[in-house]
Amino acid sequence: MQDPAITPDLIASHGFTPEEYAEVVNILGREPNYTEMGIFSAMWNEHCSYKSSKKWLRTLPTDGPQVICGPGENAGVVDIGDGQALVFKMESHNHPSYIEPYQGAATGVGGILRDVFTMGARPIAAMNALSFGRPDHPKTRQLVHGVVEGVGGYGNCFGVPTVGGEVRFDTAYDGNCLVNAFAAGLADADKIFYSAASGVGMPVVYLGAKTGRDGVGGATMASAEFDDTIEEKRPTVQVGDPFTEKRLMEATLELMATGAVISIQDMGAAGLTCSAVEMGDKGGLGVRLDLEKVPTREPHMTAYEMMLSESQERMLMVLRPELEAEAKAVFDKWDLDFAIVGETLPEDRFLICLNGEVKADLPLSKLASTAPEYDRPWVETPAAAALSDAPSIDPIEGLRALIGSVNHASKAWVYEQYDTMVMGDTVRLPGLGAGIVRVHGTDKALAFTADVTPRYVKANPTEGGKQAVAEAYR
Repeated sequence: MQDPAITPDLIASHGFTPEEYAEVVNILGREPNYTEMGIFSAMWNEHCSYKSSKKWLRTLPTDGPQVICGPGENAGVVDIGDGQALVFKMESHNHPSYIEPYQGAATGVGGILRDVFTMGARPIAAMNALSFGRPDHPKTRQLVHGVVEGVGGYGNCFGVPTVGGEVRFDTAYDGNCLVNAFAAGLADADKIFYSAASGVGMPVVYLGAKTGRDGVGGATMASAEFDDTIEEKRPTVQVGDPFTEKRLMEATLELMATGAVISIQDMGAAGLTCSAVEMGDKGGLGVRLDLEKVPTREPHMTAYEMMLSESQERMLMVLRPELEAEAKAVFDKWDLDFAIVGETLPEDRFLICLNGEVKADLPLSKLASTAPEYDRPWVETPAAAALSDAPSIDPIEGLRALIGSVNHASKAWVYEQYDTMVMGDTVRLPGLGAGIVRVHGTDKALAFTADVTPRYVKANPTEGGKQAVAEAYR
């Protein structure tokens, strides 16, 4: 199959501004080929590079006496005493959930669970925070049905209790729901696994399910604005399999106990591309991949498709070569793919080959840590009108409006679709404030909640952000 010609329309469809594409050409000293352009597109989009939010994210407090690992890894880690650590993460899956509600939400749950057990933790709790448009909006019913069923379908089958969350409806979310998934897991504080590759000539190993064409270009789609063609982007949404993910978790935790793992990374957004680049960049190494060794479930996949597929339930690992046989035996036992697909390189290079032909040859560091960063224009939030200017409301009418609002009604119809008791450690169920899960075998417990008041944040982003932290803390 011949690669398409690089045209201005093709460049724009990959999310590049003219200035960004010119920088790619400047970095390479030549025009990229189709696969190389796809790799740059995946790594430089908002979803993978945080190019518009890095400036502000750096201002947040991320250190503390209990913090073992802050931002930059698959998940955050905090010390909970007695040699134990809590590994947790929250992440959005908004665009996929709008296009394909069930699979978009389900794979959001799957991805967040992988981020946790990739660090060496066994998941013990899940939550979700869902925002939908007006109840009478023509798409709301379909979105709510699909998203809630997707969250429950994946989490229930995987076997992790959903112990909390939130659901809201507002005209601001008409046509663009927000789906945030959270997962937390327990690990030994001295047995956390990280993603930075180390050692030259170490085997790079592909783990889990096979690669297909589902989700090709998903990270670029997730970074784009919606337009009239959004329904045509359904193939960019991944398809999840919670039963494969359950086996992948058990195999991964068993593999970690063998001592074979040097570094490990979930294949999430941008799949094989992002996982390989992040592992190499964090370790100051290059990576070579031989794509003919990648397990695929569809014939004749191109290098572009394999590098940008976001097929679910996959991970990438750098392995201790002397323990290859033991590692492979673990994944064979769990009936999962285990394939050595490349090696680490001493130089700053991302080399992609397929059947002996070089498909991409790029400076690896330029794909990750040196992606463009922006200080986008913004305007000050206007001050709220003085309270004295607000119209008076009859207290009884105000009370009726509050208790009759869908946002203040019981959400049992949502959380009753989730398994809240699996694993047997849930102390307090959803609907009663924070969900509480005991730390098995100890007298400790952990409280989980997801809280924010968007209208406060809209009125005053700084104070609204503070209130979200305070509400969750209370």
